[in-house]
Amino acid sequence: MKILITGAEGFIGKNLIAELNNIKEGKAKGYDLTNDLTLFEYDKETDPDLLDDYCREADFVFHLAGVNRPKEQSEFMEGNFGFTSTLLDNLKKYGNNCPVMLASSIQAELDNPYGASKKAGEDLLLDYGRENGAEVLIYRFPNVFGKWCRPNYNSAVATFCNNIAHGLPIQVNDPSVVMTLVYIDDVIKELISALEGNPNREGDFCKVPTEHRITLGGIVDLIYSFKESRKTLLLPDFSDPLTKKLYSTYLSYLPENEFSYPLKMNVDERGSFTEFIKSHDRGQVSINVSKPGITKGQHWHHTKNEKFLVVSGKGVIRFRKIDDVKVYEYFVSGEKPEVVDIPVGYTHNIENLGDTDMVTVMWVNEIFDPEKPDTYFEKV
Repeated sequence: MKILITGAEGFIGKNLIAELNNIKEGKAKGYDLTNDLTLFEYDKETDPDLLDDYCREADFVFHLAGVNRPKEQSEFMEGNFGFTSTLLDNLKKYGNNCPVMLASSIQAELDNPYGASKKAGEDLLLDYGRENGAEVLIYRFPNVFGKWCRPNYNSAVATFCNNIAHGLPIQVNDPSVVMTLVYIDDVIKELISALEGNPNREGDFCKVPTEHRITLGGIVDLIYSFKESRKTLLLPDFSDPLTKKLYSTYLSYLPENEFSYPLKMNVDERGSFTEFIKSHDRGQVSINVSKPGITKGQHWHHTKNEKFLVVSGKGVIRFRKIDDVKVYEYFVSGEKPEVVDIPVGYTHNIENLGDTDMVTVMWVNEIFDPEKPDTYFEKV
C-alpha cells in the first residue's frame, strides 16, 4: 500500500509516520495492516513536482497539511483551501479515486478566518467525493495534545507543558473555560483504523472516539502538580486516563539537561534509607541500604504492610508473631530476586549476612505519616 501524507513534518504527521514506520518494520502490534507500506512524505519543503507523482500512485491520502498561524489572514484560505484544491486536482488528473482523509478542526463551525478556511476545505472535499465516488474522511479535531507538538503555536497544552517545564510564565485568561482534548496516540490509532477501512463515522464527518473534557485551570493545576512531584515524590492519579496522558506529554517537554532529579538520602552508620516514589492510593517505594553485619527493623505494625525485595547482596528477614516465641527466617539474595511480604502483627527485622552493602527495595501500602506511624518497637 502506498500512502501519501501531507504535512509530514507537522505534529500529527510526525506521530503518524513514526507509527506507520513501526508497522513497516514489524515493531507495532495489533494492526490489520501488512508491513508492505510505502510512505510518500510531503511538506512545504518538499519538491512540488513530487506531489504529481505521489498523487498518481497513492492508495490512500492523509491530508494533514494546513495553516494555523499565518502572518496574513489571506494565508488561511491559501493554505487550507488552496492547497487542498491543488491536491484534489492532481488526484483527478490521474483518475485516482483513492480514499482521502482531511484534518479539519472544530473551528470549522465558527465564524472566523481560520474556521472559514477549514470549512471551505471540507466543502471542497465533500464535493470531490460526490463527483468522483472517492471515499472522503473529514476529521474535525478538537485540541490535540501529546509529544512533539509545537509550543506557542496552536496548542495551549503544549505551551503550558513547555513553559512550566522550563520555568517560564504562562498566561490563563479564563481558567473556567472547558477544553475538549484528544490525545495524539488516540488520534493515530483512529487514523490507522481509517486506513484499515474502519473509520469512526458520525454523519458526514469522522471523529476520534476518545475525548477528554477539562477546564483550562484544571490543566494548569495538573501540570504544576507534575512539576512539584519531583519534590513531593507523589505520583499523579494514573487511574484517570487524561492525567496519565497529560503527564506523559509534560515529560516530553522537560529540558534535556533536567531529566534527572535528586532524592534525599537519610544516612547513618547502619547504611541509608531513601524514599523514591509515593502515591496516595498505592503507598510508597523506598531504597534501603544496609552495611555488612547490620540488622534493621525490630518492629511490627497493626495495618501497615510492606514488601521487601533484595536486589544486591544477601541477608535474612526474620519474623515472630508478637504473642509467640517461634522465629521464622527467609534468606534473600540479589542473585535470586524474591519478594517477601511483611504481614501485620509480626515483628520483623532484616540482617545483612554478606561482606558488601545489601540493597533492598521496600514497598509500603501507605505514605509515612509521622503523626500516625503505626510502628511499634519489639525485637524479633
